[in-house]
Amino acid sequence: MPSETDICNRALSRVGEARITSLTDDTKQARACNSAYAHVRDEVLRSHPWNSAITRTTLAKLSSSPAYGYDDQYQLPSDCLRVVEIYDTRLPWVVEGRKLLSDEGSPLSVRYIRREEDPNQYDPMLASAVAARLAIELCEELTQSNTKRERALVEYEQILSRARMADAQEQSPMPLEEDDWVLARL
Repeated sequence: MPSETDICNRALSRVGEARITSLTDDTKQARACNSAYAHVRDEVLRSHPWNSAITRTTLAKLSSSPAYGYDDQYQLPSDCLRVVEIYDTRLPWVVEGRKLLSDEGSPLSVRYIRREEDPNQYDPMLASAVAARLAIELCEELTQSNTKRERALVEYEQILSRARMADAQEQSPMPLEEDDWVLARL
Protein backbone atom coordinates (compact mmCIF):
# COMPACT_ATOMS: atom_id res chain seq x y z
CA MET A 1 0.00 0.00 0.00
CA PRO A 2 1.27 3.50 -0.72
CA SER A 3 2.64 5.89 1.85
CA GLU A 4 2.82 9.69 1.58
CA THR A 5 6.46 9.28 0.58
CA ASP A 6 5.53 6.76 -2.14
CA ILE A 7 2.96 9.17 -3.59
CA CYS A 8 5.49 12.01 -3.49
CA ASN A 9 8.12 9.84 -5.19
CA ARG A 10 5.66 9.03 -7.97
CA ALA A 11 5.10 12.76 -8.43
CA LEU A 12 8.83 13.47 -8.40
CA SER A 13 9.43 10.73 -10.99
CA ARG A 14 6.81 12.29 -13.27
CA VAL A 15 8.78 15.54 -13.34
CA GLY A 16 12.21 13.90 -13.58
CA GLU A 17 13.41 14.70 -10.07
CA ALA A 18 15.35 12.62 -7.54
CA ARG A 19 13.40 10.44 -5.13
CA ILE A 20 13.22 11.09 -1.40
CA THR A 21 13.31 8.73 1.58
CA SER A 22 11.08 10.88 3.80
CA LEU A 23 9.09 14.11 3.70
CA THR A 24 11.41 15.41 6.41
CA ASP A 25 14.61 14.93 4.35
CA ASP A 26 16.78 18.02 4.07
CA THR A 27 16.50 18.23 0.29
CA LYS A 28 14.78 20.64 -2.04
CA GLN A 29 12.50 17.83 -3.30
CA ALA A 30 11.42 16.76 0.21
CA ARG A 31 10.77 20.34 1.32
CA ALA A 32 8.66 20.97 -1.80
CA CYS A 33 6.68 17.76 -1.27
CA ASN A 34 6.20 18.43 2.43
CA SER A 35 4.93 21.93 1.67
CA ALA A 36 2.47 20.90 -1.07
CA TYR A 37 1.30 17.38 -0.21
CA ALA A 38 -1.51 18.06 2.31
CA HIS A 39 -3.04 20.86 0.24
CA VAL A 40 -2.95 18.83 -2.98
CA ARG A 41 -4.35 15.73 -1.24
CA ASP A 42 -7.31 17.71 0.13
CA GLU A 43 -7.89 19.37 -3.25
CA VAL A 44 -8.06 16.02 -5.06
CA LEU A 45 -10.26 14.48 -2.35
CA ARG A 46 -12.67 17.42 -2.54
CA SER A 47 -12.86 17.25 -6.34
CA HIS A 48 -14.96 14.04 -6.44
CA PRO A 49 -17.03 11.97 -3.99
CA TRP A 50 -14.40 9.21 -3.77
CA ASN A 51 -15.86 6.05 -2.25
CA SER A 52 -12.75 5.62 -0.10
CA ALA A 53 -13.20 9.07 1.46
CA ILE A 54 -16.98 9.16 2.01
CA THR A 55 -18.33 8.88 5.52
CA ARG A 56 -21.67 9.35 7.24
CA THR A 57 -22.58 11.10 10.45
CA THR A 58 -25.45 12.73 12.26
CA LEU A 59 -25.19 16.41 13.12
CA ALA A 60 -26.91 17.94 16.12
CA LYS A 61 -28.49 21.36 15.79
CA LEU A 62 -26.50 24.23 17.32
CA SER A 63 -28.19 26.34 19.99
CA SER A 64 -27.78 29.52 17.93
CA SER A 65 -29.69 30.16 14.70
CA PRO A 66 -28.57 31.91 11.52
CA ALA A 67 -29.39 35.62 11.32
CA TYR A 68 -31.90 34.99 8.53
CA GLY A 69 -32.87 32.65 5.69
CA TYR A 70 -32.74 29.35 7.58
CA ASP A 71 -34.09 28.17 10.91
CA ASP A 72 -31.21 25.94 12.01
CA GLN A 73 -27.45 25.59 11.74
CA TYR A 74 -25.14 22.64 12.32
CA GLN A 75 -21.39 22.47 12.94
CA LEU A 76 -19.58 20.50 10.24
CA PRO A 77 -17.07 17.86 11.41
CA SER A 78 -13.47 19.10 11.51
CA ASP A 79 -12.45 16.58 8.82
CA CYS A 80 -15.24 17.55 6.40
CA LEU A 81 -13.92 18.65 3.01
CA ARG A 82 -17.27 18.69 1.21
CA VAL A 83 -20.87 17.81 2.02
CA VAL A 84 -22.18 15.35 -0.56
CA GLU A 85 -25.73 14.67 0.61
CA ILE A 86 -28.26 15.37 3.31
CA TYR A 87 -30.16 12.14 3.80
CA ASP A 88 -33.92 12.03 3.23
CA THR A 89 -34.65 15.71 2.64
CA ARG A 90 -35.96 17.86 -0.14
CA LEU A 91 -35.52 21.07 1.81
CA PRO A 92 -32.81 23.49 0.66
CA TRP A 93 -29.52 23.67 2.53
CA VAL A 94 -26.24 25.53 2.18
CA VAL A 95 -22.73 25.38 3.63
CA GLU A 96 -21.43 28.71 4.92
CA GLY A 97 -17.99 28.66 6.48
CA ARG A 98 -17.82 25.58 8.70
CA LYS A 99 -21.58 25.46 9.28
CA LEU A 100 -24.43 23.83 7.40
CA LEU A 101 -27.68 25.84 7.32
CA SER A 102 -31.06 24.16 6.80
CA ASP A 103 -34.70 24.15 7.88
CA GLU A 104 -34.69 20.36 8.29
CA GLY A 105 -34.61 20.11 12.07
CA SER A 106 -32.47 17.97 14.32
CA PRO A 107 -30.74 15.57 13.93
CA LEU A 108 -29.40 15.89 10.40
CA SER A 109 -27.92 12.82 8.66
CA VAL A 110 -25.18 13.74 6.19
CA ARG A 111 -22.71 12.07 3.86
CA TYR A 112 -19.48 13.96 3.37
CA ILE A 113 -15.97 13.68 1.99
CA ARG A 114 -13.57 13.41 4.90
CA ARG A 115 -9.95 14.46 5.01
CA GLU A 116 -8.44 10.99 4.72
CA GLU A 117 -4.81 11.32 5.82
CA ASP A 118 -3.96 7.61 5.57
CA PRO A 119 -3.01 6.83 1.96
CA ASN A 120 -3.48 3.12 2.72
CA GLN A 121 -7.21 3.82 2.59
CA TYR A 122 -7.02 5.23 -0.95
CA ASP A 123 -8.11 3.39 -4.01
CA PRO A 124 -4.97 2.84 -6.17
CA MET A 125 -6.35 5.15 -8.86
CA LEU A 126 -6.98 7.89 -6.26
CA ALA A 127 -3.35 7.58 -5.13
CA SER A 128 -2.28 7.98 -8.79
CA ALA A 129 -4.47 11.07 -9.13
CA VAL A 130 -2.93 12.66 -6.03
CA ALA A 131 0.58 11.90 -7.36
CA ALA A 132 -0.27 13.35 -10.78
CA ARG A 133 -1.75 16.53 -9.26
CA LEU A 134 1.26 16.86 -6.97
CA ALA A 135 3.56 16.63 -10.01
CA ILE A 136 1.89 19.74 -11.44
CA GLU A 137 2.39 21.59 -8.16
CA LEU A 138 6.07 20.57 -7.92
CA CYS A 139 6.95 21.37 -11.54
CA GLU A 140 7.41 25.11 -11.20
CA GLU A 141 9.44 24.98 -8.00
CA LEU A 142 11.68 22.08 -8.98
CA THR A 143 12.06 22.23 -12.76
CA GLN A 144 11.01 25.71 -13.96
CA SER A 145 9.83 23.92 -17.11
CA ASN A 146 6.53 24.96 -18.64
CA THR A 147 6.71 21.99 -21.02
CA LYS A 148 6.92 19.49 -18.15
CA ARG A 149 4.13 21.33 -16.33
CA GLU A 150 1.86 21.21 -19.37
CA ARG A 151 2.60 17.51 -19.87
CA ALA A 152 1.91 16.86 -16.17
CA LEU A 153 -1.41 18.72 -16.45
CA VAL A 154 -2.52 16.58 -19.42
CA GLU A 155 -1.50 13.39 -17.58
CA TYR A 156 -3.37 14.52 -14.45
CA GLU A 157 -6.58 15.20 -16.38
CA GLN A 158 -6.39 11.76 -18.03
CA ILE A 159 -5.66 9.94 -14.76
CA LEU A 160 -8.35 11.89 -12.90
CA SER A 161 -10.94 11.11 -15.56
CA ARG A 162 -10.20 7.36 -15.46
CA ALA A 163 -10.11 7.33 -11.64
CA ARG A 164 -13.46 9.14 -11.36
CA MET A 165 -15.04 6.80 -13.89
CA ALA A 166 -13.85 3.67 -12.07
CA ASP A 167 -14.88 5.09 -8.70
CA ALA A 168 -18.36 6.03 -9.92
CA GLN A 169 -19.02 2.48 -11.15
CA GLU A 170 -18.74 0.97 -7.68
CA GLN A 171 -22.36 1.55 -6.70
CA SER A 172 -25.89 0.92 -7.86
CA PRO A 173 -27.12 3.27 -10.54
CA MET A 174 -28.75 6.30 -8.98
CA PRO A 175 -32.38 6.72 -10.12
CA LEU A 176 -33.18 10.03 -11.74
CA GLU A 177 -36.07 11.80 -10.07
CA GLU A 178 -38.59 13.49 -12.30
CA ASP A 179 -39.94 16.76 -11.03
CA ASP A 180 -43.27 18.43 -11.87
CA TRP A 181 -41.72 20.41 -14.69
CA VAL A 182 -40.56 17.28 -16.52
CA LEU A 183 -43.78 15.39 -15.84
CA ALA A 184 -45.87 18.30 -17.22
CA ARG A 185 -44.63 17.43 -20.72
CA LEU A 186 -46.46 14.13 -20.60
